[in-house]
Amino acid sequence: MSKAEGHVSVLVLGATSAIAQSIIRVYAAKHASLYLVARNAEKMATVAADARIRGAAEIYTRTIDLDETDAHPGLLADVAQKLPNLDIVLIAYGVLGEQAKGEQDVATAETVFQTNFLSVVSLLTLLANDFERRRVGTIAVITSVAGDRGRKSNYIYGTSKAALTIFLQGLRARLHGQGVQVLTIKPGFVRTPMTAHLKHGPLFASPDEVARGIVSAIERKRDVVYLPWFWRPIMFVVRAVPEKIFKKLSL
Repeated sequence: MSKAEGHVSVLVLGATSAIAQSIIRVYAAKHASLYLVARNAEKMATVAADARIRGAAEIYTRTIDLDETDAHPGLLADVAQKLPNLDIVLIAYGVLGEQAKGEQDVATAETVFQTNFLSVVSLLTLLANDFERRRVGTIAVITSVAGDRGRKSNYIYGTSKAALTIFLQGLRARLHGQGVQVLTIKPGFVRTPMTAHLKHGPLFASPDEVARGIVSAIERKRDVVYLPWFWRPIMFVVRAVPEKIFKKLSL
């Protein structure tokens, strides 16, 4: 963190996601100043109220659909006014999409790319320019282990996350010498509403567990973090499987 505890300012984009809510609770307990952005006003009001009770120094909120990239400059201008010395940005929103429907209808696939990649690129471009100018801060973005290898069961979602991961890699190199941390967060299976339709097994982590890992990675100035930790060796093995074998697997 760039400031003493109690004076950290955090922008959370996608504040009502399960992981984001867990992270907000952590920073609220540290008496951070928070700017929360989500598209569901009712849910965000609940999150903000909880953060206030937990000790957040300041709380600002904005209801917006982040797919609407034309609204991004105005949003970030308001953030700059409310939190002029912004320390941390967490981008925590995304959609799983409908793989089967996307295989037949390109418009369905495009909606996944718009939310998971293009809208995030819009935000990152604006944020990076501000952080580069100030030569300080952390940009943390949740992608997914799904972006490490294209699987037939979710390659549309995986593609959107893979593209975002590569973008972040380049952005990290650009900002490395400017004092700005760019953190790529790669969770595996997490028990959230997005995965409620899946059978939860031993590889599933709780949002709180992932949140603790994210906060630790920010504090330790990490570049890339797999959460929980065991997904790093798992994905190492997955990436190492030869394509002639991998394409035959039911993954």
